Amino acid sequence: MGLGKKITHSAEKSKGRMKKDTGRATGNRSLEAKGKGEQTKGGLKQVGQNIKDAFKR
Repeated sequence: MGLGKKITHSAEKSKGRMKKDTGRATGNRSLEAKGKGEQTKGGLKQVGQNIKDAFKR
């Protein structure tokens, strides 16, 4: 996986984690749900890229 994509996916995952934690702390369920979604999306992108890299080898 390219370094740029690794950083982008990791940042998306971290951003989602922060939103989720902020939503949980403030009791904002909508923000918490958005954060969970972004965190999952970033993780899935990382997994997808890792699979692509495995087939390139």
